[in-house]
Amino acid sequence: MYKFIPHGVCSHEITYDIVDGVVRNIHFIGGCDGNAKGISALAEGRTPEELIDLLQDIKCKSKDTSCPAQLAKALEETLEQKKE
Repeated sequence: MYKFIPHGVCSHEITYDIVDGVVRNIHFIGGCDGNAKGISALAEGRTPEELIDLLQDIKCKSKDTSCPAQLAKALEETLEQKKE
């Protein structure tokens, strides 16, 4: 299980697994419960690369980021760490 501390959003932690190349078990702690559950359900079973492409530029209100964009950032960092 991976843990990520997001910045600039209402959620304060994102956890997820990557199993056989796809993202599983995504949970947002804090933030908008319904939106977090929706993002998690739609993202389940997709590759990290696909999710990064889909989510990285999503903004929330006047913020420069969003919970989906923070998930993309988390996945980018995880992929970078796996390369090292």
